[in-house]
Amino acid sequence: MSGGEVAGILVAVFWAILVSFLAVVLVRLAQTLKATTKLVADVTDQAVPLLADASSAVRSAQTQLDRVDAIASDVQEVTSNASALSTTVASTFGGPLVKVAAFGYGVRRAIGRKGAAPAEAPAAREGRRTVIVGRTVPSARRSKRKG
Repeated sequence: MSGGEVAGILVAVFWAILVSFLAVVLVRLAQTLKATTKLVADVTDQAVPLLADASSAVRSAQTQLDRVDAIASDVQEVTSNASALSTTVASTFGGPLVKVAAFGYGVRRAIGRKGAAPAEAPAAREGRRTVIVGRTVPSARRSKRKG
């Protein structure tokens, strides 16, 4: 055997080893691709029902939001009606009630003055003090204001 033949045999052996390693790598790659394909199929099988459930939840939430929106608009309408009713009641009864209260106050004051003796009234007033919003005002200031 010559040197060329030995070199050819060595190259053929190394070539066979290289092809064997490439075959092993390709077999492993094929197994990895099969596993990946199976994993993607399983994820898809599980994701589709989850997406359907999520879609159903979103639809339900939208329905509830529509109901809440309707309730909020009804509450707004009731609030405006209550405000209008309050304004109407205040304008209808407010004026006459103030007049009745003022009349009652005037009658009580007139009856109170009618029963007091004229000579005692100025003397009694000077010793009294009037309270206005938490402050005591001397009777001299009070008589100036009224007079």
